[in-house]
Amino acid sequence: MTGPERLSASRARQLDAADPLTTCRERFVITDPDLIYLDGNSLGRLPRATQDLLADVIGRQWGERLVRSWGEGWFEAANRIGGKIGRLLGAGGDEIILADSTSVNLFKLVSAALAARPGRHTILTDDLNFPSDLYILQGIARHAGDEYRIRVVPSADGIHGPAEALRAALDEDTALVTLSHTVFKSGYTYDMAAVTEAAHRAGALTVWDLSHSAGSVPVELDGAAADLAVGCTYKYLNGGPGAPAFLYVRRDLQAALTNPISGWIGQREPFDFAPNYTPAEGIQHFLSGTPPILSLAAVEPGVDLVLEVGMERLRERSNRLSEYFIELWKARLAPLGFQLKSPSDPARRGSHVALGHDDAWRINLALIHDMKVLPDFRRPDNIRLGIAPLYNTFTDLYHAVERMREVVVSRHYERYDGAGAKVT
Repeated sequence: MTGPERLSASRARQLDAADPLTTCRERFVITDPDLIYLDGNSLGRLPRATQDLLADVIGRQWGERLVRSWGEGWFEAANRIGGKIGRLLGAGGDEIILADSTSVNLFKLVSAALAARPGRHTILTDDLNFPSDLYILQGIARHAGDEYRIRVVPSADGIHGPAEALRAALDEDTALVTLSHTVFKSGYTYDMAAVTEAAHRAGALTVWDLSHSAGSVPVELDGAAADLAVGCTYKYLNGGPGAPAFLYVRRDLQAALTNPISGWIGQREPFDFAPNYTPAEGIQHFLSGTPPILSLAAVEPGVDLVLEVGMERLRERSNRLSEYFIELWKARLAPLGFQLKSPSDPARRGSHVALGHDDAWRINLALIHDMKVLPDFRRPDNIRLGIAPLYNTFTDLYHAVERMREVVVSRHYERYDGAGAKVT
């Protein structure tokens, strides 16, 4: 097939028709079929099954069964759903549990890891890490009276993680290496096993943030000998806005690490209401407060759908979609000043693609407000296009590129002065 034909709308439709996973799109609520939604790396679409489940949770479980529902599945939900996420991430069913937010879980696990490495004072990370993760590290160091030093290793190009520089920075004072497995701007994905092995050789522990990896790229936590991990469920797992996050503690570390937020749900016998805390066994003692049942329940249908499709098939489709998008970028957008801000190697790239442009913010505003394309923006010049393989299509990507091209060629973006929505 010739170049122009490969990049045509009819070719996009042919690719969709030939892919059996295209029908997964029908499993989601899509009220505006003309909207091209490319922000699933921030908030996934609503699964239809979630609507039905929440109707039951609200109407029957809460409305009819009332407090009895705690003994009819509510108390087990965090473990049950965590076990399912564990199957997606190469972990045992007793190694992952849903609790709190990603930030709170990171605080718990970083604090626990540092306490397990007395005499070591360096926390190692990179400048591609999610800023909230850095804030948590800074807060821990501040409240410890500056006992800990945070060493931020810079990326050479702002795209690829500084894996070699991180390995070179490891020494006998390194207590912890904590990184985003798939980084939030560029989508660069670390070799988890290689980094973890290097950390272990230096005597350090690892904490991985899997927020942009879970449901996006294959992860083998146990296979990589990872120590600890956290992640959110509202991106590629489609758990809903502010859905509870998950935490992973490798089985052999669970008894050795202490939860710094020792709440009653992590108590061995919570309904004894004893005045002194005795931690529950296993992963359970990393729970703290009462689980938010409505939002917790909403996580399960999205996880079930990813399990049904399978991460291998999902990843294959993600790569086909992103490689197609990059082919379109080369032919249609690169001549207009768009730069690829993601790794070109699909093995080192998650499921979103970042494009840079001098007028990226104004282009982003024009796409959202006038072109029915919903990506997001990350300063200073990144338009992120989250490719969610469960519901995005080749046709989506074709029309998104054409609309981006139209915004620039017509100079439509010049109607915007840079003011706009704060949430992107």
